[in-house]
This record gives sequence, structure tokens and C-alpha cells, in this order.
Amino acid sequence: MRIGLFSLAGGVPLDELAQQARAAADAGLSSFFLGQLNGWDAVMAAAVAGRETPGIEVGTAVVPTYPRHPLALAGQALTAQAITGGRFTLGIGPSHRQVIEEAHGIPYARPARHVREYLTVLRPLLAGEEVAYQGETLAAHGTVEAPGATPPPVIISALGPAMLKVAGELADGVVTTWTGADAIADHIGPSVTKAADAAGRPAPRVLAGVVAALTGDPDGVRRELAEQLGFASSFPGYRAHLDRQGLSGVHETVVAGGEREVADALRRFADAGATDLLISPRGEGAARADLLALAANLATP
Repeated sequence: MRIGLFSLAGGVPLDELAQQARAAADAGLSSFFLGQLNGWDAVMAAAVAGRETPGIEVGTAVVPTYPRHPLALAGQALTAQAITGGRFTLGIGPSHRQVIEEAHGIPYARPARHVREYLTVLRPLLAGEEVAYQGETLAAHGTVEAPGATPPPVIISALGPAMLKVAGELADGVVTTWTGADAIADHIGPSVTKAADAAGRPAPRVLAGVVAALTGDPDGVRRELAEQLGFASSFPGYRAHLDRQGLSGVHETVVAGGEREVADALRRFADAGATDLLISPRGEGAARADLLALAANLATP
């Protein structure tokens, strides 16, 4: 299981994001992924981080699709792929109704159908092919010229059955959030792999996002996260996924405790079938550095 660092592309200077990527590489981690907020563009921030940190995979996990036409995003992704020398992975997802409709003013119509159509257009564009497509949720006509750039891998955020089917059939992997190891083993991995097998495609990557902390007060870490991000538990997609896991809120997915407890919990993701673990650390200074070192020691090629 490869292990990488996850951060959000917002809230800190761009140089600090590049420093986080270097810290991940220095700790021996294999990747640095960025989530999209209303701040730095995650694709471009990943490209900057990758250019300044040779030898590490960089990517997005994820950028929302509705506000970005596939022609525009294909151009961005190929630019990032060229800047990083072929070390960029594009992660996309539909986001949530609360974000797309309330913040962007775009109808959040049929998200699984939308992502299927988006990938149907995006993958040929990344390969330099011309597209002429008229679907139920989007239309695209054109091509993207990026001489010398190779198509980056594409992963999608998926938790429910419909999206996991899309991921297996059309993407190179799936990235999760608020997901425990049991859900990877029982639901995520089998569903996306079955869909890929049925489509005659290679086994997909399963990138499990996890919030983790080395701490003597794990309950305090969970309370703090519940106060800061507990609202996400009410988003329909997350709510359904938490219910499948028998959890009351996103804070219950946090991995926190001493070194042995955290190491055992992270190993369970590998046993569950995750190919990658994307760690979002809680804590600063020595505790954060110790967590990254612990994680790196657990990684396998």
C-alpha cells in the first residue's frame, strides 16, 4: 500500500503547499494530493508542488466537475502533467448539492449520469482526440492540443453504488473520504473491482482518505473535528455512506491515538484492499512529523 499526504488547496500561501509536498517526500511518502476549496486552484497548486518536489506523485482529490467544462479541465490537467514530467493524477468528483447549487448557482442534476458523461468526454480529450458529444447533462465539441503531454491517470470520488460502477468502468481508480477500513473491504473495493472486471479493464486503484493524529487525547481530536466539519455528516452522499458504516458522524472515521494504535489502524486499510492511503494529519510540529514518519514506515511499494 502506497501512502501519501492529503491537504486542501486553500488557507495557506502557495509556497507552504509546496513545502508540504517536500515534507511528504522527505518523510518517504509517495504522493501529495490536494482537495479543492475556494482558494488556490488545486490542479495548478499540485503542478507547482510537483515541479518543486521531484520524484513524488502529485494530484487532486478532488476538483468538482460541474463548474469546470471538460475542455477546460483537460487543458489544465495536461498542463500539470507536462509541468510535473508525467507525475500528475487528476481526481474529479461531482461534489455536493450544497456546494454546486448554493455556491456556484449550477443545477446539481443527476450526478452519477453527469460524471459518466464527463468522463466519456474527458478521457478522449486527455488523449488528444477530437470530441463531438451531446449528452443529457453536458455537450462538448473540440480538442485540446498539448504537444508532448501524456494523458494523466483519472480517479473519481465515489462512495455509493452508482458512482462506484462509473469508477470501475471509466476511471483508473476511486478515492474515498470518511471511510473506514471495513467499508473498503466490504463495499468500496469489491464494487469498483467488479465493475472494472465486467468492463474488461485493469484493477482500479483504491485510494482511501483518512484523517489521522498521534495524540494522547483521541476523543479530543474527534470532538474538535466534529465541531469544525461535523456539518458534512448531513450531506446526503456522506450521510448514506456513514449509515452504511453504522456511524453517526464524520468524526467517527478519525484514526487517533498512540503509535501502536494508529499503526494498527492504518495497516487495516492495506488488509482491506486499499492500494493507497491519503493521510490528512491533525496536529502540528513534532506530532505531525512523527505521524508522517510512522506512515512512511508502513508503506509498501
